[in-house]
Amino acid sequence: MSTVTSADGTTIAYETTGSGPAVVIVATTAADRHDLDGLAAALASRFTVHNYDRRGRGESGDTPPYAPEREIEDLAALLDAIGEPALLVGGSAGCVLALDAATALGERVSGLFLYEPSFVIDDSRPPVPADYVETVERLVAEDRRSEAVEYFMTRAVGVPAEYLEPMKADPSWARMVGYAHTLAYDGRIVAGTQSGRPLPADRWKVDAPVRVVAGENSPPFFHEGAKALVALLANAEYGVLPGHDHSAPWMAPDAVAALV
Repeated sequence: MSTVTSADGTTIAYETTGSGPAVVIVATTAADRHDLDGLAAALASRFTVHNYDRRGRGESGDTPPYAPEREIEDLAALLDAIGEPALLVGGSAGCVLALDAATALGERVSGLFLYEPSFVIDDSRPPVPADYVETVERLVAEDRRSEAVEYFMTRAVGVPAEYLEPMKADPSWARMVGYAHTLAYDGRIVAGTQSGRPLPADRWKVDAPVRVVAGENSPPFFHEGAKALVALLANAEYGVLPGHDHSAPWMAPDAVAALV
């Protein structure tokens, strides 16, 4: 493991594997770098992979007050340490952070591979509640962290409530509960993209090549969001991963890596 120090003094931990052009994996909500170890291993045969813990997770620090700009600074510090432009590989909410970083950091980002950005731009599913961030922050402040994860799962992800009890038996649930305070972080990052309205036309300015992929078996809103993003960017393409859904970066990392 290596570390870098972000602009506000926060320590950011990362691991480097493989050989080839630089890749940085940007984890999704309530996940740390180890959740994507499989994807890192699959990419390492062709790339030098830098897999990092976003602030507030794993072995990285977390300096209040939080703002999405701090996470862009974290990526800037990591790119400085790498010493060359890198392809950012993001999933779900991590896609939005990767887009924001590419817009802010320009040529320091060589490209983006985005798997199922968590956009809600039509009425094919309910929008995320307007008070989502405030509700999550209140539940965490009241030490109701498991309830905060339940709220995220049902209202942001769209998991039916009856599916939650089996999910709680999985070790990943306890890890998400541990990272419950970061649910609001990602809520702030994706703000304005999950309301059931079109994506903001002027938020992202990315000249580097972008590939946006959705799983064949995923709900239609992931595909519609991906297509809408491609239409907004100067150099982007849309693709489909046959036979897979939103879980592919964890459950089928080799299949995802083959499209990068």
